[in-house]
Amino acid sequence: MKDDKIYYSVGPLLYCPANNESIVRSLTREKFGKKYSLALCLEDTINDDFVEEAEQIMIGSLQKIYEYKQSHDIFLPKIFIRVRQSSQIERIMNALVEANLLVTGFIIPKFTPDAADEYIDEILLAGEKYGRTLYMMPILESGDMIDLRTRTELLYAIKDKLKRAEPIVLNIRVGGNDLCKHFGFRRHNNESIHDIKPVSNIFSDIVTVLGLDYVVSGPVWEYFNGDGWDEGLRRETEGDILCGFTGKTVIHPNQINVVNEAYKVSRKDLEDANAILNWSKGSISLVAGSQNNERMNEYKTHAIWAKKIKMLAEVYGVINSYKKEGFR
Repeated sequence: MKDDKIYYSVGPLLYCPANNESIVRSLTREKFGKKYSLALCLEDTINDDFVEEAEQIMIGSLQKIYEYKQSHDIFLPKIFIRVRQSSQIERIMNALVEANLLVTGFIIPKFTPDAADEYIDEILLAGEKYGRTLYMMPILESGDMIDLRTRTELLYAIKDKLKRAEPIVLNIRVGGNDLCKHFGFRRHNNESIHDIKPVSNIFSDIVTVLGLDYVVSGPVWEYFNGDGWDEGLRRETEGDILCGFTGKTVIHPNQINVVNEAYKVSRKDLEDANAILNWSKGSISLVAGSQNNERMNEYKTHAIWAKKIKMLAEVYGVINSYKKEGFR
């Protein structure tokens, strides 16, 4: 598992079309709070004929935000740019000039072994050129993963390609709706993507292959208004956690707080995590009952879980109650 909380800190990743000029006002007014990250999208949200125009609008927006930040003490989230071609990375970084300091990294859509090297090369070169770490977040959303005969081979090929870039792979992201579209599936607001077995089985395989070495984030929830949308999001996020995901892609500001609340750690889990991590080295036994004597803590069995709980508590906070049952 990742042992630095930076990898767990993306949280709700709010998607925004790169040509949405209102993002300047939203960020400078701290409209979305202080516990989220931002993705400026140049891919699916932009018409193919207007990509260059969208790039220029996004560059202008980021420069305005950067200039405002120089004279105002405002919170800015981690900002990622979702590109559609590897050549955009160098072009955008150069065009932003000093404002490229606002860019945390790049999101790579439809990530496959064939395209991996060129994206990794571009991001590593940009990081070297500007003397800082630029992160990448590949999205696994290709229909190629549906074929059971080749899925395992494909996922391990992706893992092999990512190995040389492992420190800069902040998260692996999954395209739930992109996978659903191949089957013609669309869930309602009282249904979870984890109940769609052909898709949830792909998620399980992604976490099995990549989840030991990377933080894998949950898919988009489409609903942001109307009766029951928030309860549906909470329920699906609980399924995300149980599946092994951390964080979630969101498409509306209404969803940010719901995701943040869902990932808060229960006081019970944190106390057990602390007990496990502070286990006496001189202890004869590596097994003990929890503080409230409800469950068994085992040092060797639960050490990885405990480390993760500690980092999630630092990033998302703690529910000062013993009622929430942990899925982690």
